[in-house]
Amino acid sequence: MYPAPLILYGMSLPLIIPCVDIQSGRAVRLFEGDPDRETVYFDSPLDAARHWVALGAGLVHLVDLDAATGRGENRAVIAQITGELGVPVEVGGGIRSREAAEELLRLGVDRVVIGTAAVKDPQLVADLIGAHGPERVVVSLDARGLEVATHGWAQGSGVMVADLTPGLADAGLETLIFTDVTRDGTLRGLDRDLMRQVRGLWTNTLIVGGGVANTDDVRLLAEEGIHGAIVGRAIYEGTLPYPVTLD
Repeated sequence: MYPAPLILYGMSLPLIIPCVDIQSGRAVRLFEGDPDRETVYFDSPLDAARHWVALGAGLVHLVDLDAATGRGENRAVIAQITGELGVPVEVGGGIRSREAAEELLRLGVDRVVIGTAAVKDPQLVADLIGAHGPERVVVSLDARGLEVATHGWAQGSGVMVADLTPGLADAGLETLIFTDVTRDGTLRGLDRDLMRQVRGLWTNTLIVGGGVANTDDVRLLAEEGIHGAIVGRAIYEGTLPYPVTLD
Protein backbone atom coordinates (compact mmCIF):
# COMPACT_ATOMS: atom_id res chain seq x y z
CA MET A 1 0.00 0.00 0.00
CA TYR A 2 1.02 3.63 -0.35
CA PRO A 3 2.52 5.33 2.69
CA ALA A 4 0.04 7.20 4.89
CA PRO A 5 -0.06 10.98 4.44
CA LEU A 6 1.72 13.11 6.99
CA ILE A 7 -0.31 15.33 9.30
CA LEU A 8 1.07 18.86 9.56
CA TYR A 9 -0.67 21.75 11.33
CA GLY A 10 -3.86 19.73 11.43
CA MET A 11 -3.81 19.20 7.65
CA SER A 12 -3.09 15.92 5.88
CA LEU A 13 -0.06 16.48 3.62
CA PRO A 14 -0.58 14.51 0.42
CA LEU A 15 2.11 12.12 -0.70
CA ILE A 16 4.24 13.64 -3.48
CA ILE A 17 5.74 10.89 -5.61
CA PRO A 18 8.65 11.79 -7.90
CA CYS A 19 8.22 10.55 -11.44
CA VAL A 20 11.01 9.40 -13.73
CA ASP A 21 9.80 9.12 -17.32
CA ILE A 22 12.17 7.05 -19.46
CA GLN A 23 12.46 7.62 -23.19
CA SER A 24 15.37 6.40 -25.32
CA GLY A 25 17.23 5.53 -22.13
CA ARG A 26 17.05 9.05 -20.66
CA ALA A 27 14.96 10.72 -17.95
CA VAL A 28 12.59 13.16 -19.66
CA ARG A 29 9.30 14.96 -19.29
CA LEU A 30 6.80 15.34 -22.09
CA PHE A 31 4.52 18.29 -22.80
CA GLU A 32 0.87 17.13 -22.84
CA GLY A 33 2.06 13.56 -23.33
CA ASP A 34 3.60 14.22 -26.76
CA PRO A 35 6.69 11.98 -27.18
CA ASP A 36 8.14 14.43 -29.70
CA ARG A 37 8.01 17.35 -27.22
CA GLU A 38 10.43 16.20 -24.56
CA THR A 39 12.71 17.90 -22.08
CA VAL A 40 15.71 15.83 -20.96
CA TYR A 41 16.46 16.30 -17.26
CA PHE A 42 18.98 13.50 -16.67
CA ASP A 43 20.89 11.40 -19.18
CA SER A 44 20.64 8.54 -16.68
CA PRO A 45 17.23 7.56 -15.24
CA LEU A 46 19.07 5.87 -12.38
CA ASP A 47 20.73 9.17 -11.51
CA ALA A 48 17.31 10.86 -11.61
CA ALA A 49 15.82 8.28 -9.26
CA ARG A 50 18.82 8.47 -6.93
CA HIS A 51 18.46 12.26 -6.84
CA TRP A 52 14.91 12.08 -5.48
CA VAL A 53 15.74 9.33 -3.01
CA ALA A 54 18.64 11.41 -1.70
CA LEU A 55 16.11 14.19 -1.04
CA GLY A 56 13.88 11.83 0.93
CA ALA A 57 11.60 10.06 -1.55
CA GLY A 58 10.32 6.77 -0.17
CA LEU A 59 8.69 5.72 -3.45
CA VAL A 60 9.58 6.41 -7.09
CA HIS A 61 7.21 6.18 -10.06
CA LEU A 62 8.79 5.06 -13.35
CA VAL A 63 7.14 5.26 -16.76
CA ASP A 64 8.54 3.41 -19.76
CA LEU A 65 7.42 5.85 -22.45
CA ASP A 66 8.88 3.78 -25.28
CA ALA A 67 6.86 0.75 -24.20
CA ALA A 68 3.74 2.89 -23.83
CA THR A 69 4.02 4.24 -27.38
CA GLY A 70 5.25 1.03 -29.01
CA ARG A 71 8.65 2.51 -29.87
CA GLY A 72 10.69 0.04 -27.84
CA GLU A 73 11.28 -0.69 -24.16
CA ASN A 74 13.62 0.15 -21.28
CA ARG A 75 13.51 -3.03 -19.20
CA ALA A 76 17.28 -3.14 -18.66
CA VAL A 77 17.23 0.38 -17.21
CA ILE A 78 14.25 -0.48 -15.00
CA ALA A 79 16.02 -3.61 -13.73
CA GLN A 80 19.09 -1.53 -12.86
CA ILE A 81 16.99 1.00 -10.95
CA THR A 82 15.03 -1.61 -8.98
CA GLY A 83 18.24 -3.44 -8.17
CA GLU A 84 20.13 -0.41 -6.88
CA LEU A 85 17.65 2.18 -5.62
CA GLY A 86 16.79 0.82 -2.18
CA VAL A 87 13.21 2.16 -2.01
CA PRO A 88 9.97 0.83 -3.54
CA VAL A 89 9.51 1.38 -7.26
CA GLU A 90 6.33 1.24 -9.30
CA VAL A 91 6.37 1.02 -13.08
CA GLY A 92 3.87 1.83 -15.81
CA GLY A 93 3.95 2.06 -19.56
CA GLY A 94 3.04 -0.62 -22.07
CA ILE A 95 2.03 -3.31 -19.57
CA ARG A 96 -0.72 -4.99 -21.57
CA SER A 97 -0.43 -8.64 -20.63
CA ARG A 98 -0.03 -10.78 -17.53
CA GLU A 99 3.36 -11.91 -18.84
CA ALA A 100 4.62 -8.33 -19.14
CA ALA A 101 3.39 -7.46 -15.65
CA GLU A 102 4.91 -10.53 -14.05
CA GLU A 103 8.23 -9.99 -15.82
CA LEU A 104 8.45 -6.60 -14.14
CA LEU A 105 7.51 -8.06 -10.77
CA ARG A 106 10.30 -10.63 -11.21
CA LEU A 107 12.71 -7.76 -11.88
CA GLY A 108 11.95 -6.44 -8.40
CA VAL A 109 9.29 -3.85 -9.21
CA ASP A 110 7.03 -3.39 -6.19
CA ARG A 111 3.89 -2.38 -8.10
CA VAL A 112 2.87 -2.58 -11.73
CA VAL A 113 0.72 0.19 -13.15
CA ILE A 114 -1.84 -0.95 -15.72
CA GLY A 115 -3.17 1.67 -18.14
CA THR A 116 -4.49 0.81 -21.60
CA ALA A 117 -5.07 -2.83 -20.65
CA ALA A 118 -7.47 -1.79 -17.87
CA VAL A 119 -9.71 -0.44 -20.62
CA LYS A 120 -9.11 -3.09 -23.28
CA ASP A 121 -8.85 -6.16 -21.02
CA PRO A 122 -10.41 -5.50 -17.59
CA GLN A 123 -10.06 -9.17 -16.64
CA LEU A 124 -6.28 -8.69 -16.61
CA VAL A 125 -6.58 -6.40 -13.60
CA ALA A 126 -8.71 -8.91 -11.70
CA ASP A 127 -6.32 -11.75 -12.59
CA LEU A 128 -3.24 -9.83 -11.44
CA ILE A 129 -4.89 -8.78 -8.18
CA GLY A 130 -6.00 -12.36 -7.60
CA ALA A 131 -2.48 -13.65 -8.18
CA HIS A 132 -0.42 -10.95 -6.47
CA GLY A 133 -2.75 -8.94 -4.23
CA PRO A 134 -4.00 -5.35 -4.46
CA GLU A 135 -0.77 -4.01 -2.98
CA ARG A 136 1.13 -5.02 -6.17
CA VAL A 137 -1.32 -3.70 -8.79
CA VAL A 138 -2.31 -0.13 -9.60
CA VAL A 139 -4.53 1.10 -12.42
CA SER A 140 -3.78 4.39 -14.17
CA LEU A 141 -6.60 6.11 -16.00
CA ASP A 142 -5.18 8.86 -18.18
CA ALA A 143 -7.90 11.11 -19.51
CA ARG A 144 -8.89 14.21 -21.37
CA GLY A 145 -11.67 15.48 -19.20
CA LEU A 146 -13.29 12.24 -18.09
CA GLU A 147 -12.69 10.31 -21.34
CA VAL A 148 -9.91 7.76 -20.96
CA ALA A 149 -6.96 8.01 -23.37
CA THR A 150 -5.01 4.89 -24.32
CA HIS A 151 -1.83 3.76 -26.10
CA GLY A 152 0.49 6.32 -24.57
CA TRP A 153 -2.30 8.91 -24.54
CA ALA A 154 -2.40 8.91 -28.35
CA GLN A 155 -5.95 7.60 -28.70
CA GLY A 156 -9.31 8.47 -27.21
CA SER A 157 -11.09 5.33 -26.07
CA GLY A 158 -14.68 6.53 -26.02
CA VAL A 159 -14.79 5.10 -22.49
CA MET A 160 -15.50 7.36 -19.54
CA VAL A 161 -13.85 7.08 -16.14
CA ALA A 162 -17.28 6.46 -14.58
CA ASP A 163 -17.71 3.43 -16.87
CA LEU A 164 -14.64 1.75 -15.40
CA THR A 165 -14.48 2.58 -11.70
CA PRO A 166 -17.28 0.23 -10.50
CA GLY A 167 -15.70 -2.79 -12.19
CA LEU A 168 -12.26 -1.91 -10.88
CA ALA A 169 -13.60 -1.70 -7.35
CA ASP A 170 -15.35 -5.06 -7.80
CA ALA A 171 -12.04 -6.54 -8.98
CA GLY A 172 -10.46 -5.56 -5.67
CA LEU A 173 -8.43 -2.59 -6.86
CA GLU A 174 -7.29 -0.39 -4.01
CA THR A 175 -5.26 2.35 -5.71
CA LEU A 176 -6.22 4.37 -8.77
CA ILE A 177 -3.99 6.88 -10.52
CA PHE A 178 -5.81 9.56 -12.53
CA THR A 179 -3.84 11.78 -14.89
CA ASP A 180 -5.21 14.85 -16.62
CA VAL A 181 -3.45 14.47 -19.98
CA THR A 182 -4.23 18.04 -21.05
CA ARG A 183 -2.19 19.45 -18.16
CA ASP A 184 0.60 16.90 -17.84
CA GLY A 185 4.00 18.56 -18.06
CA THR A 186 2.48 22.02 -18.49
CA LEU A 187 2.75 23.49 -14.97
CA ARG A 188 -0.77 24.87 -15.43
CA GLY A 189 -1.98 23.64 -12.05
CA LEU A 190 -4.69 21.15 -11.22
CA ASP A 191 -8.28 21.46 -12.40
CA ARG A 192 -10.16 21.53 -9.09
CA ASP A 193 -13.54 20.68 -10.60
CA LEU A 194 -12.09 17.67 -12.41
CA MET A 195 -10.23 16.50 -9.30
CA ARG A 196 -13.45 16.74 -7.31
CA GLN A 197 -15.36 14.72 -9.90
CA VAL A 198 -12.75 11.97 -9.91
CA ARG A 199 -12.62 11.89 -6.12
CA GLY A 200 -16.37 11.31 -6.19
CA LEU A 201 -15.95 8.42 -8.61
CA TRP A 202 -13.20 6.65 -6.62
CA THR A 203 -13.44 6.40 -2.85
CA ASN A 204 -10.37 4.20 -2.29
CA THR A 205 -6.79 5.48 -2.54
CA LEU A 206 -6.58 8.14 -5.27
CA ILE A 207 -3.32 9.44 -6.70
CA VAL A 208 -3.45 12.12 -9.39
CA GLY A 209 -1.10 13.55 -11.96
CA GLY A 210 -1.04 16.18 -14.63
CA GLY A 211 -0.37 19.84 -14.00
CA VAL A 212 0.82 19.97 -10.39
CA ALA A 213 2.77 23.21 -10.28
CA ASN A 214 3.24 24.48 -6.72
CA THR A 215 2.14 24.27 -3.11
CA ASP A 216 -1.30 25.65 -4.00
CA ASP A 217 -1.93 22.41 -5.86
CA VAL A 218 -0.75 20.38 -2.88
CA ARG A 219 -3.23 22.27 -0.69
CA LEU A 220 -5.95 21.55 -3.25
CA LEU A 221 -5.19 17.82 -2.98
CA ALA A 222 -5.45 18.01 0.79
CA GLU A 223 -8.71 19.94 0.66
CA GLU A 224 -10.27 17.43 -1.76
CA GLY A 225 -9.16 14.41 0.27
CA ILE A 226 -6.82 13.08 -2.45
CA HIS A 227 -4.07 10.85 -1.11
CA GLY A 228 -1.23 12.15 -3.28
CA ALA A 229 0.18 13.11 -6.65
CA ILE A 230 2.80 11.90 -9.08
CA VAL A 231 4.90 14.92 -9.94
CA GLY A 232 7.55 15.49 -12.56
CA ARG A 233 8.29 18.84 -14.14
CA ALA A 234 7.34 20.93 -11.08
CA ILE A 235 9.97 19.29 -8.89
CA TYR A 236 12.56 19.04 -11.66
CA GLU A 237 12.27 22.77 -12.35
CA GLY A 238 11.72 23.83 -8.74
CA THR A 239 8.30 25.45 -8.93
CA LEU A 240 7.33 22.91 -6.26
CA PRO A 241 10.24 22.57 -3.83
CA TYR A 242 10.99 18.97 -2.87
CA PRO A 243 10.63 17.68 -0.22
CA VAL A 244 7.29 19.42 0.03
CA THR A 245 6.13 21.37 3.07
CA LEU A 246 3.09 23.57 3.57
CA ASP A 247 4.24 26.64 5.48
